Amino acid sequence: MNAFSRRGACPALAAPMQTGDGLLVRLNPITGGLWPKLLIVLGESALRHGNGIMEVTARGSLQIRGLTPASARLLATEVDALGIAVRTGVPVETGPLAGFDPQEVADPRALAERIRKAIEDAGLAQRLGPKVSVIVDGGGRLTLDTVMADVRLAAVRANARIQWNISIAGDGQNAKPLVTVGEDAARDIAVAILRMIAEKGREAHARDLTERQLRSLESWHSFAPPSVLRRTEGGATERQPIGVFDLAAAGIALGIGLPFGSMPAQKLIDLAQHALTLGATEIRLAPGRALLFIGLSPTDCRSLQQAAATLGFVTSPTDPRTRIAACPGMPACASGRVATRDIAETIAAENRDILDSSLTLHISGCAKGCAHPGPATLTLVGGENGAGLVVNGTAKALPAGYRPGYDAARGIGRVAAALRSARLRGETAAACLARLGAAGITEAYRQE
Repeated sequence: MNAFSRRGACPALAAPMQTGDGLLVRLNPITGGLWPKLLIVLGESALRHGNGIMEVTARGSLQIRGLTPASARLLATEVDALGIAVRTGVPVETGPLAGFDPQEVADPRALAERIRKAIEDAGLAQRLGPKVSVIVDGGGRLTLDTVMADVRLAAVRANARIQWNISIAGDGQNAKPLVTVGEDAARDIAVAILRMIAEKGREAHARDLTERQLRSLESWHSFAPPSVLRRTEGGATERQPIGVFDLAAAGIALGIGLPFGSMPAQKLIDLAQHALTLGATEIRLAPGRALLFIGLSPTDCRSLQQAAATLGFVTSPTDPRTRIAACPGMPACASGRVATRDIAETIAAENRDILDSSLTLHISGCAKGCAHPGPATLTLVGGENGAGLVVNGTAKALPAGYRPGYDAARGIGRVAAALRSARLRGETAAACLARLGAAGITEAYRQE
């Protein structure tokens, strides 16, 4: 099976992945961001060579959709000519405000670069699977707590020194803690974990390591149990990368979200052009499907926010669209059986009050579940029988009930009405739905 057809691969520029709407490529700039002019030119390339749809992923990567084998090669040539250096190999990710946020515990970029070099020197990239990843989180206001990784390094301050908590196989809440060490040992242990994964083959992840292997890491010359040293800044609270962030000497960053992670390339071009006229110095890609515009004044921020709202971008962290994951769906994707984005927009407009932070709604055009592989509170999935509803599951699960695809938003409206009627004072949407139970939710969804 070649790179154009293999599911589960990371669709890098040199190895596009086949999707329902053509080939997909993913770009991760080495610098962490782009000049506004470069984003404009990339948008123009997406219009020329793809289907005009650009995305920012949940992990903060830029994607261009709808390519052909020939146009993907042309796009790669143009990116090369622009001098945009993109990451290859094992992803070693840092936060979107790394090096800028005055509330960071530590700037993670130097350690991340040392880990990348050690991975390259050890020849591990060729031996590890495409989904193996490392996170180096310096803390601050936009942490990477919600992003899954095989190896996590999180900065903590202990006894006036910077240390790194190391954990594996999860996000900031459920990863398994190992040790807390200084920077040199942190690099060595991270690479040692990756070596152990590589020894188990290209399908392996950190979750496959044995307790004996993990205990062997505790023999490192200087460590403390991670339960002893905890991050004192930032915490593990999810914060949307949308809104205004004061960066002290670096000015202001403005976070603007892409609804459902996707926008027409022309709208991204228009937004980047406006940012350029306002003097934005850099645009960073942020986990959570957003862009961070760096170097703006307060007046510039207000102007760019206004322009973004007019173009249809997400400008408030409380926008209900941030609680919905939706793939391109029909008609953009040949695999899509329902018009996911239309359904999502209707639900967001009509049911803002139920889309609180406790609830995740996933709308998938087919059973592949590309936009949200994990379980969601409610999942709508397109199929031969219309739009199926899955409660507390993934798009791959068997739906408990169906209604016509064109009427799916009304079905969720029926669920929302049942929730409003049953909700107790101060109760979250997810807690109320749990009380209603899967049978009650399904009955409401199917109600005419």
